[in-house]
Amino acid sequence: MKKIIALLIVIPPLLFAGVFGYVLYKGPRMTVQHHIREYQMSMPPRVPGTVTVVAPIRLPSEAEAPNLRNPLPSTGENIARGGVYYQYYCVFCHGDRGDGDGPVGQSYIPTPADLNSEKVAAYRDGQLLRNMLTGNGHEPVLERVVPPEHRWYLVHFLRSLRKEQRQNR
Repeated sequence: MKKIIALLIVIPPLLFAGVFGYVLYKGPRMTVQHHIREYQMSMPPRVPGTVTVVAPIRLPSEAEAPNLRNPLPSTGENIARGGVYYQYYCVFCHGDRGDGDGPVGQSYIPTPADLNSEKVAAYRDGQLLRNMLTGNGHEPVLERVVPPEHRWYLVHFLRSLRKEQRQNR
């Protein structure tokens, strides 16, 4: 009786180990592992429906920034479009009115800039563009996040925030 119990306890793990070993030895495996160096590599064709990445447009230097002007006209449509982009990229830190009281911005030290301040209003278009993408606290991440085609719309919207605040006083 003891021998039967011992066999019932020992045989299932042995059978399992045997099947596992067989599958491990004879089962599916990578039989060919390519070793292609970068200079030997040819790129596969682009997947249909995808877009290639374009390198971002270089930001103006501090010396060039004061001479840059916004190439877009200051129309209501462009300001509204800038408002949409502001909601994408800026509202979390700067808040709805640009006061620097957004939900994420409240956790920062120092707090985000008040976009309605005299200092921000004094910036020329190129300076505002440069500072909003590489400003204090950004850890220049916005330069990589905000696409070049959205940047000048944001400048128009930031200018409109100040005008809107003065009208509401």
